[in-house]
Amino acid sequence: MQKILEDAGYRIKLGEHVYAQHHYLAGTDEQRASDLQAAFDDPDTQAVLCSRGGYGCARLMPHLEFDRMAVPGKMFLGFSDITTVHLALNRRGLPTVHGPMALSFSVEREPWVYESFLNVLKGENPIPKDTPRAETIVGGTAEGEVTGGCLCLVTDSVATADSFEANGKIVLIEDVDEHPHRIDAMLTHLLNTGLIQGAAGIVIGEMTRTDEMEDASIGRRPWRDIVLERLEPLGIPMVFGFPFGHQKNMLSLPLGIRAGLDADAGTLTYLEPLCS
Repeated sequence: MQKILEDAGYRIKLGEHVYAQHHYLAGTDEQRASDLQAAFDDPDTQAVLCSRGGYGCARLMPHLEFDRMAVPGKMFLGFSDITTVHLALNRRGLPTVHGPMALSFSVEREPWVYESFLNVLKGENPIPKDTPRAETIVGGTAEGEVTGGCLCLVTDSVATADSFEANGKIVLIEDVDEHPHRIDAMLTHLLNTGLIQGAAGIVIGEMTRTDEMEDASIGRRPWRDIVLERLEPLGIPMVFGFPFGHQKNMLSLPLGIRAGLDADAGTLTYLEPLCS
């Protein structure tokens, strides 16, 4: 990752506690929150890139000054557990990027992954022409602010101060290492809360490694069938297999700005720039 950014002309500054470890966390809550807050407060920093996901962002919420973080208009990039921070910043009007982190580039990716990532940093179109198109599930078109991310974090946000909101928005959904019945449970929870029904459009990535977790002893069921059963009856324009999130090759997708979903064509097109 460092070489990619430096070759593109960017300078890198690491957080003070970037190599810290505290049990299963990358440092104490105070250390991690301090580094993130400092990055946003630093006048010389234009973008804040997360090193990896995992678990622990929710523990940072009481330690961060989100209103202050949202003011400078800095770029913030990451995915997975980082969904928690995206929701908080988007709620305060700061667009962010659901995209690769430092760890993501420890393995080789398709050329369009790098193109998308670097385009986002330059404020250009994040979806290259050779990006794979998604599969149509429910046809139609929709426009709205893009939200969502990792399904388990979206669900965990419900009833918090920075809860997921879907009304009139295009919702991105993906996840990793979840059992099929957990996908069912989380989608059912979003339905039972009434939060997902008002979405303008739904974009499904993939539930990475969920297929491998099917349990024959309780009856196998592919996660795709579960998503169809839970969400297709809503009749909202919806696509499957859009390349973002935990899959091998992923786009860098802005959150908190408007896009248009053409479910018939399997495409997502941003209608406004990430950086004003």
